[in-house]
Amino acid sequence: MKKIILGALTPLMLFGLLACSDGQAEVDAQISNDVNPEIQAILDNGALRVGVKNDAPKLGYYNAATGQYEGLEIDLANMLAERIFNESGRIDLRAVTADNRGTLLSNGDLDMVIATFTIRDERKEFWNFSQPYFTGSAGLLVEKDAGLNSLEDFDGRTIAVTKGSVTQNAIETQIAEKGLDITPIFVEFPTNLDCAEALDAGQVDAFSVDKAILAGYLTDTRVILPYAFKPQEYGIATRLNSPYLTRFVDDFISEIKADGTLENLVQENGLVQ
Repeated sequence: MKKIILGALTPLMLFGLLACSDGQAEVDAQISNDVNPEIQAILDNGALRVGVKNDAPKLGYYNAATGQYEGLEIDLANMLAERIFNESGRIDLRAVTADNRGTLLSNGDLDMVIATFTIRDERKEFWNFSQPYFTGSAGLLVEKDAGLNSLEDFDGRTIAVTKGSVTQNAIETQIAEKGLDITPIFVEFPTNLDCAEALDAGQVDAFSVDKAILAGYLTDTRVILPYAFKPQEYGIATRLNSPYLTRFVDDFISEIKADGTLENLVQENGLVQ
């Protein structure tokens, strides 16, 4: 029997061997040359393809002034790519929306999605999710002089939400749980920027998404109402048929949580929860 010297293996090779030991036959069958095929496919492509937001300040945002993406989720994407390739810069960031991110992942156009993708049971039927890397809650952004001070003031008022998001569901659930006799009118837009511009143009009375994102659209004339909705956890999504990549990502989140790196990144990006 051949002896395997663990010290001679690369981190990715060692990861593949450790994954073999868990007894999952369907995973064991994927082992090839000591490097799991999901990671090997990324290495062969030459870059990690990650779906990110370009309109979520402090999380995933394209800064036109610098020509660069920035935010917590961009930091996580770059760190994961560097771990896989053992060098920086081997990443292909692709802007996604709440409406198309899941489809692009399922189609194989992306290796993973790090784009304010909330972890929900119904979504787990289609994609794998890592443990949470950030927890936020929906809010309402309004003009200060609009006379809107609480959710109760939104009967018949219009609220901008992004298509494919769960924000409308969060608000409707809150209305039902509190027994409020109000019926807001929800208007869907493709992106967060579209929602903010609709508010600016007076087309809607409010813009609703997670407060962490709304904070990036605050101005001197706007305010986020002090109203708490149910917290929502963000996870990194991978395909259902990618158990190794899923575990690789989840172990990464565990590590940066344990050593304080994740909390430092949250603070450095000025995120609010």
